[in-house]
Amino acid sequence: MKHLILLNDPPYGTERSFNGLRMAHALVKNDPDAEITVFLMADAVLWAKAGQKTPDGYYNFERMPRRVLSAKGYVQMCGTCMDARP
Repeated sequence: MKHLILLNDPPYGTERSFNGLRMAHALVKNDPDAEITVFLMADAVLWAKAGQKTPDGYYNFERMPRRVLSAKGYVQMCGTCMDARP
């Protein structure tokens, strides 16, 4: 089965994108035939920013897209959204 998960929220300050990435990882991990694509747009593109300094009490979100990729899932990003954020 194919799944597309769209994430819009920033990595810190809300749990919606966090839960979306957790769900994507669970889907790829539990269904070897699943095709999972996570699409990051708006502030969610900051999930993939390298060298993040994690605020106290938060998980390091830079690692979460890697978990999806290592399970043969896909992570794509909106290019315009990436260009608009430093």
